[in-house]
Amino acid sequence: MMGLLWCAVMAMAVALAFAHPKQPPTYHQDDVTYPGSVTVFTVPAAFPTSVYSSYYVKPGPTNQPQPVLYDPVLNITFPFNLTDPKHVPDSNDDPVVFPQPMANISDATGEAIASAAVSEISRIFESNNTGGSNTCSKCIAALAVGQMVARLAPTHFPSGMVSLCHSLKFSTYSSCELTYGPNGSGASWAQILAKADVAGLDGKYICSYLHKNVCEYPTVTSVKAVFPKPKPKKPVEPRRSGKKVKVLHLSDLHLDPRYSVGSEANCTSYMCCRYSEPPANGTVPEISVSAPLFGYYKCDSPFYLALAALQSIGPLTGTSAKNPPAFSLYTGDLIAHDDENQASHAYVEATEVAIWEAFKAYIGGPIYTALGNHDTTPADYEAPHAIDNNSTLGSQFSWNYAHVSSLWAHYNWLPSSVAQQASTHYAAYAVSPPHHPNLKIITLNSDLYYQHNPFALLNASNPDYSGMFSFLITELQAAEDAGQRVWIVAHIPTGWDGGSALPNSADYFYQIVERYSPHVIANIFFGHSHEDQATIYYRNNGTVQTKEEALVTGWVGPSLTPLQNLNSGYRMYEVDTGSWEVMEAFTFYSDVGSYTNLSSSVDGEGDGGQGEGPVFELEYSTRATYGPAVNWPSDAPLNATFWHGVTEAMERNRTLSELFTQYQGKSSAKSKRCETEECAKAKICYMRSGSTALGKQCKQGYGSVQ
Repeated sequence: MMGLLWCAVMAMAVALAFAHPKQPPTYHQDDVTYPGSVTVFTVPAAFPTSVYSSYYVKPGPTNQPQPVLYDPVLNITFPFNLTDPKHVPDSNDDPVVFPQPMANISDATGEAIASAAVSEISRIFESNNTGGSNTCSKCIAALAVGQMVARLAPTHFPSGMVSLCHSLKFSTYSSCELTYGPNGSGASWAQILAKADVAGLDGKYICSYLHKNVCEYPTVTSVKAVFPKPKPKKPVEPRRSGKKVKVLHLSDLHLDPRYSVGSEANCTSYMCCRYSEPPANGTVPEISVSAPLFGYYKCDSPFYLALAALQSIGPLTGTSAKNPPAFSLYTGDLIAHDDENQASHAYVEATEVAIWEAFKAYIGGPIYTALGNHDTTPADYEAPHAIDNNSTLGSQFSWNYAHVSSLWAHYNWLPSSVAQQASTHYAAYAVSPPHHPNLKIITLNSDLYYQHNPFALLNASNPDYSGMFSFLITELQAAEDAGQRVWIVAHIPTGWDGGSALPNSADYFYQIVERYSPHVIANIFFGHSHEDQATIYYRNNGTVQTKEEALVTGWVGPSLTPLQNLNSGYRMYEVDTGSWEVMEAFTFYSDVGSYTNLSSSVDGEGDGGQGEGPVFELEYSTRATYGPAVNWPSDAPLNATFWHGVTEAMERNRTLSELFTQYQGKSSAKSKRCETEECAKAKICYMRSGSTALGKQCKQGYGSVQ
């Protein structure tokens, strides 16, 4: 009876999710049961005001709440103007860190040096006689000139970089002033250029970063990883216990406390759903899509969406604060996609407190978090300690590591000793969950191998310049010696289409995974893409991609934020406590397109009324969806062999690739579809690519559905 009910519910859910002219097939398995008390949950429209003790602005049908946030670590209450939607700052008072100048020169001399350097760099790019006629050679020569400014007159470096950004048209997400000025990342670039090997690999990466068409992006230069011990010739994998626990996986909430209800939600410039001042002439521009109370496709998560998702977790997963998951994972990105000049240390800290207070209210048990590329300021930036032996430059992001690690200890998610480890090691740590000493969770700060972190371009020929991979190897070796299983938790995936991790770093990580899999590493968990994806790691660096060579799976968690053109979602795993293999994975989602119809039904005062809010529902069971296509035994884990089988099934049946792609965007009506043979082959290639080098070999252009 339960099996028939499951099939009926899944058939109805899938029919609603795939409201397209051409519907891909669905696959079911009768012996799978859903995890919660319901498979569809309608969130109450009323905002749960008890989550926060008080409010500067109470929640209502036409506005987001502005909670009064007290930081138990810093012992401060954040002011309202920090997140006031109508008064977004264009600068901050955070410390600006420059490299120590090599000589004691006057301000006037420094300005003259910077001005002369700008002129010389302009001449280099205008001339054909600079020791190399191609643009990459010119860029390397220009970096050498810029390095002189960074070393002699670093405080004048940002203004020179802004000037060159305009004239040379650097790659930038916003204006040159915002990106490279004193309140942006100009000081960081002074540090980077002062320390870089501009004539070597660093220079090629930096030129490729600053302008996509200047230097060809470097290919992988493999550096052999060194391990304390060789891999056992006949490693023994732990046996399954037959006992299962639930593990929640959340990712990429990107809470936007400055979300403005009624603002333009379908804007053409970044970010949408933000308040804009009325023009001086008094003419109010027409709004094409009014930002709904619960969020929209081109916006980050408002408070209403964040709390709605959290309220749905209990009924859909069968957990609660009193009956918690064994533990939960958060794979990064708490902070909204603010412009460089709109964020600050305090803004990041306040968002961390706001989110973790809400998590604590709805999710029991420890929550193990890896920082994402937006969980700092400037976004994407993390400096390796080795830049100056962990002095002023190497410790410049420690304010955040100390803050998050202390909060994790405050919420009893980490023991104090582990929190101390995190505070001194990029917020990365290793810990065993309560009551499960046979599992070790190792979190990484993946910004240290992220392509868009310019600090990661330093000493690019050494993929372990930060020491992050040495830390990982040490913890994995200790786990192997102790007979423990390991889950690795990070934000930035190392493979897929090759667009996220630095090539050498991804190759190095792959070597580590191969050395300690499958007998130690049971699973790897990522976020970042905002999409539902899976990556397979194989023996011998993926040179032979067969089910016999498949080692371990990288699970990429779907995002809670709808940005960009996605639905909101999260996942729950059922896991065997002996082998720590995933036995089942349930993914849940909410149709963001329906939110425009909710605002009119929400009425009342103060808390948003008593109507109906968003619907969160079970999107799919991994086993029920893909298992029959693979002929997978009901008692076998959803491991790398399983996922390789899924890719083989996708080769035989292109409509299965369409189904995978539909779920990749969390069943969003705005997601790109995959209806060609070229797309299907590319999708399979991405799934088999655990490194940047492998991903770059795939046909590009089909990696994202956004």
